[in-house]
Amino acid sequence: MSKRTIVTMPGDGIGKAVLDETLRVLDAAGFEADYVEGDIGWEFWKKEGDPLPQRTLDLIAKHKIALFGAITSKPKDEAFEELAPELKEKGLVYSSPIVGLRQHFNLEICARPCKTYKCNPLNFIKRGKDGDIVEPMVDVVIFRQNTEGLYGGVEWSNPDAKVYDALMSHPKFKKNFGHVPVEEVSVSTRIFSKERTENILRAAFDHAKEYGYKSVTLCEKPNVIRETSGMMYKMALEIQKNDYPEIELWNTNIDAQMMWLTKVPEDYGVIVAGNMFGDIVSDGFAGLIGGLGFACSAQWSKDGIAVFEPTHGSAPKYADYDTSIVNPMAMIESACMMLDFINEKEIAVKIRKALADVIEEGKVKTYDMMKMRGKADVVKNGAASTKEMADAVIAKL
Repeated sequence: MSKRTIVTMPGDGIGKAVLDETLRVLDAAGFEADYVEGDIGWEFWKKEGDPLPQRTLDLIAKHKIALFGAITSKPKDEAFEELAPELKEKGLVYSSPIVGLRQHFNLEICARPCKTYKCNPLNFIKRGKDGDIVEPMVDVVIFRQNTEGLYGGVEWSNPDAKVYDALMSHPKFKKNFGHVPVEEVSVSTRIFSKERTENILRAAFDHAKEYGYKSVTLCEKPNVIRETSGMMYKMALEIQKNDYPEIELWNTNIDAQMMWLTKVPEDYGVIVAGNMFGDIVSDGFAGLIGGLGFACSAQWSKDGIAVFEPTHGSAPKYADYDTSIVNPMAMIESACMMLDFINEKEIAVKIRKALADVIEEGKVKTYDMMKMRGKADVVKNGAASTKEMADAVIAKL
């Protein structure tokens, strides 16, 4: 049987460091694959005017599965200033390559697990009713619609006449914004389609059913955003009633959810939301399990194309350190999600057990786990480097 080929995309900043160490862990765990590197990120924007070259899209289309490190994104004007001089007259506009990747391949389903590791010094704690310290065990998976909503990219500044006239046909726009000069108007849309809304809802319920979660929580704002959130809630009610009656459907508004996740995070199982609210709530829950250094994710299409990435950014301020200090756990966990997806579950279990053993033993900790500021001297002061943390996981394997 031939080896599977995985597309690796280090991206920007710390992406290469965490991805390289993750590949070492995969190799030590017995996962056999060929890796081919795809170009993506800021350097390709500056040199080529395209942070997501067609050659990379072709690689992913061919091999289907990709591991992605991290990306740097900057506002439009800053991005333009960093273009190579010969590209500045071509009318190029920067857009996030990871968002482009999601939309190109319709990676509409995004899953972000947030699960407590025993003895992680960064775990969330609270006071019990008798004043004792309680460390709730969080085991939440956020399902986020990945291609629509506020991140859909349908936006205008100083909209043209057709768009402005269409907006003016809505009585609330005319009443509240009709007096604003058109050149002072910027508009970002929040578009939900029924097909993709149903897909993310069913993905959430299917996961809850497969892994024994008792509830699915819809985290939106249907009392205010009545058309999009309202449609999603109505569809969730129908799907739960008809196809998943054994799983409870809970409904929380995004603002209230951010309060409840620090009061009773252990009560929640699967959470489902649109793009922006799913992004917000997943970062909130990630904070309860140690922060973005432990936050992994998967995104896939109905055609079987899938990209696995940590949810942290490129952290460029750390990228130039002589010794990489960042925590590779999120990238390693993302690789475990990849292994689950391609039915290499036994290897994923081995790696997760090794991660858990390292954390519980507590002898090797990255700077964030030691609650240090992320400075270049943390390794001299006892923190593990990125490589040393991967070494510890490999030793447990």
